[in-house]
Amino acid sequence: MCSICGEINFCTSPSLLCEEMNKSMKHRGPDASDTFFDSVAYLGHNRLCVMDPENGHQPMSVVYGNKKYTIVYNGEIYNAEDLRCELRKNGIEFKTNCDTEVVLYAYIVYGENAPKMLNGIFAFMVYNGEKAFFARDRFGVKPLYFSKIGDSLLFASEIKALLKSDKISRKITKEALWEILYLSPNFVSGKSPFRDISELLPAECMTYDRNGIKRWKYWEIEARPFYRDRKYAIEKTEYLVCDAIKRQLVSDVPLSTLLSGGLDSSVVSAIASEEYKKNGKVLSTYSFEYEGNKESFKGNLFQPEGDDEYAIYLADYLGTDHTVLTCPTTTLTNSLEEATFYRDMVGQADIDSSLLYFCREIKKRHTVSLSGECSDEIFGGYPWFYRREMLFSDFFPWMHAPRLRASLFKDEISSSPQGYEYVREIYKKSLRECPVLDTDSESMKTSRIASYLSVNYFMTSLLQRKDRMSMACGLEIRVPFADHRIYEHVYNVPWELKFENGVEKSLLRNAISSHLPDKILWRKKSPYPKTHNPEYMRLVKERFWDRYKKSHYLKACLDVDKLSEVLESGGTWFGQLMDTPQLLAWLIQLDYWIDYNNVNIIG
Repeated sequence: MCSICGEINFCTSPSLLCEEMNKSMKHRGPDASDTFFDSVAYLGHNRLCVMDPENGHQPMSVVYGNKKYTIVYNGEIYNAEDLRCELRKNGIEFKTNCDTEVVLYAYIVYGENAPKMLNGIFAFMVYNGEKAFFARDRFGVKPLYFSKIGDSLLFASEIKALLKSDKISRKITKEALWEILYLSPNFVSGKSPFRDISELLPAECMTYDRNGIKRWKYWEIEARPFYRDRKYAIEKTEYLVCDAIKRQLVSDVPLSTLLSGGLDSSVVSAIASEEYKKNGKVLSTYSFEYEGNKESFKGNLFQPEGDDEYAIYLADYLGTDHTVLTCPTTTLTNSLEEATFYRDMVGQADIDSSLLYFCREIKKRHTVSLSGECSDEIFGGYPWFYRREMLFSDFFPWMHAPRLRASLFKDEISSSPQGYEYVREIYKKSLRECPVLDTDSESMKTSRIASYLSVNYFMTSLLQRKDRMSMACGLEIRVPFADHRIYEHVYNVPWELKFENGVEKSLLRNAISSHLPDKILWRKKSPYPKTHNPEYMRLVKERFWDRYKKSHYLKACLDVDKLSEVLESGGTWFGQLMDTPQLLAWLIQLDYWIDYNNVNIIG
């Protein structure tokens, strides 16, 4: 993986800003850095070497048909060898074994249809002197932001790079503030909190030339009738899941998997281990734990039991080289602000800071890791897939208490109920946009809506967290379940097969039953782990009040009496992991983000 950035100006030569933008994202590509410059474009790239480390230098330029093409690219293409064979039939001669060259020639040969042919995670820009072409992968696994300032188009993998320009305003609108208070860590795709910075949408292309900007979607999920039987649905699911995992095992640097002992990470690790054994190799796996967690853990509806026993059991069953990483409580607390810096916006409290720590530890031995993320959103692992009262509660179903955070702020800040209604309308608009069929049963329609919302909001936030925390350490994390072929298939399989016998994700369980022992195969879903150590609450509370004493923003905007009430009552407020300690941690991150970025809130 890498970072990309640049400035394109068809009227005057671009400035030297690209150098500073590139330096700000060095963490994403610690192995090499370089730039490209001509009278129109200044492009920057930082490289994390994964495929063909000796070659694959970027920015990469080739001359084809008397025209020079230059690419800056961030990602991995999992059908690169298939495309390489097709491109050779078109007379292309390759000089490297890296996928960058494949993407570049795919654009040269197939033009703006090239992204449709790519199976992978990517954000790239190809420039030919007359036009710049941008594309982002279907689920937005790899980030890409841009800003049109005067005659210049600036673009970068991370917001912090764009903020290097003093021409980009630090102002955020009232609507952006409402999204932060009522919706974050989810954000509406295509936006950023900053008024002048936009995000290229998942599955979107963009061109920029002397005529301006043009944007369009090259892929969207479609609702289609399902005419096949149960056997076909299960067998195709097994093929697609196994194929996606196997394709993502290609690497010229050390590779591992994340193994929590839950269904999703277990199937990724099982298939990976099977492939490694065929080649006489042993797969490395990692599971996560927290200091003092075992002594303090208390099961609940969302997390009935811990993961450690299951991860160790499966690692022994598969014969992997397994490591249990334990996050110290002080590190978890002290990394809250740093995690916000790398995420570029308010995130998921200690769920971010813990992942940052774990990624740093993995990077000591491995450069690539595979994760089980994105399965729940596609196969139906969350309770709102089968509990209508959650899905149609008139707000995003994972927001257990949507007004809670906003209620901590004075009314002139949260503008309740105006702010609440603004975000609620975003939810209702998404319901209207969800692709369904007139012939869908009520349960099928419900499952489509649950999946559509989860993929476009919940999953997007998880992928953003995974990208920023891993790339902060120069670690590439791949997500095999985020394969559009899997989503296209599962989206149209009848809900009765996905929730067979009242068991969530039955389709996936039945499809991969030959790869896992029953102890893992039929285990109830357990989310990403969080600490239950009471020492964390003590430390985060202490850190919050220390920050509050020095904070201009929190003192001016926070209702301390209301906060005290909430701290007394407790309860989750976002997803399954956000409780009272995480609320304080989120406020710490919010204040840090505002202070560090010198955020200016406007009406």
